[in-house]
Amino acid sequence: MSHKTFHYRIYPTKKQETTLTHWLQLLCETYNAALQERRDAYRMAGKSIGFSHQCAELPECRHMRPDLAEVPSQVLQDAVKRVDLAFDRFFQRCASGEKPGYPRYKSHVRYDSMTFKQYGNSFDVAASAQKNRGTLVLAKLGQVKMVMHRPLAGTPKTAIVKRTPTGKWFVSISCEDVPKGNVPQSDKEVGIDVGLKTFAYLSDGTSLENPRFIRQEEKNLAKAQRKRDKAPKQSQERKKLKKRVARVHERTKHRRKNFAHQHSRKIVNTCNLIAVEALIVRNMVKNPKLSASIADAAWSQFFAFLCSKAEEAGRTVVKVNPAYTSQRCSCCGHVQEMPLCVRIYECPNCGLVIDRDHNGSKNILDEGLKAVGRHSRVIPEAPGL
Repeated sequence: MSHKTFHYRIYPTKKQETTLTHWLQLLCETYNAALQERRDAYRMAGKSIGFSHQCAELPECRHMRPDLAEVPSQVLQDAVKRVDLAFDRFFQRCASGEKPGYPRYKSHVRYDSMTFKQYGNSFDVAASAQKNRGTLVLAKLGQVKMVMHRPLAGTPKTAIVKRTPTGKWFVSISCEDVPKGNVPQSDKEVGIDVGLKTFAYLSDGTSLENPRFIRQEEKNLAKAQRKRDKAPKQSQERKKLKKRVARVHERTKHRRKNFAHQHSRKIVNTCNLIAVEALIVRNMVKNPKLSASIADAAWSQFFAFLCSKAEEAGRTVVKVNPAYTSQRCSCCGHVQEMPLCVRIYECPNCGLVIDRDHNGSKNILDEGLKAVGRHSRVIPEAPGL
């Protein structure tokens, strides 16, 4: 049993869409007001206001502002909870010695989601007899058409309704006690070495080509951005062209996500043990020459999908130290310098000639097997993987 989130697209009517947009504006105002109250209380009186104190003020706020009463109470409380979480993370970063960013106000353009926290009370889901049809029932809004491309599993807990920059609406339903999926039995073990020339090289000799989605959309993106920048500011034309730029980014995002989903599913279905590198991608993107290519490859997203699917299927994912995996010979263990421009590994000790990434994937698998066999220490998961 595990937790899982199901993502569906919803199609609100024009009236429902207007109501949801109005709710988002009110929630954004509530978020900014709660943030302002905390800042003023500390600056003027040196006191810290908590979540419970601000929640107790909401009934009076709803009395003073009748339009706030249109929003479900639990959804309104979640806006205050987000402020509380922002300050908690701020103080955690301060305690750990990091350079934190103080919680900021949100623009109504960027506040684009609302949370319904109680299944059966603030939201409900009903499947239709027609294929891929369903209904999402939201408190104080009513029934919203939903495309259920797959059935819900487990016990629904919360639902997050989100608006995308292109004007589409989605709902993410979080479920608990989701049963594990059935996958074919397999004893295959594989190591995965990710890169930029090839997206991933498997220890069995299989390679996945890097699709470079953002490179494919560079011309379309540049053209859309030029037209947007030429349009007068605050005009309807600029708003339309801004949405066109968002469509290019959304299309690239969906293609990249689909690529990661498909290949992670294939690997999990065929392999029992999967060894990957514990890469800290957020540090790697600081390289100004490779940052765009590393971000486009989205290794962290691929690893996240791989781990979640493996957990659901009962497979094992081992994360190993990436140090010297490309410089060490997978046959005899000889270590030599390997600049990035050298793509073939030639061992002067044993004479092995092999692709650089293939050699690295073999070393990753070897380290993973050692970690599982307790012959070496298990490398802890790197933050940000």
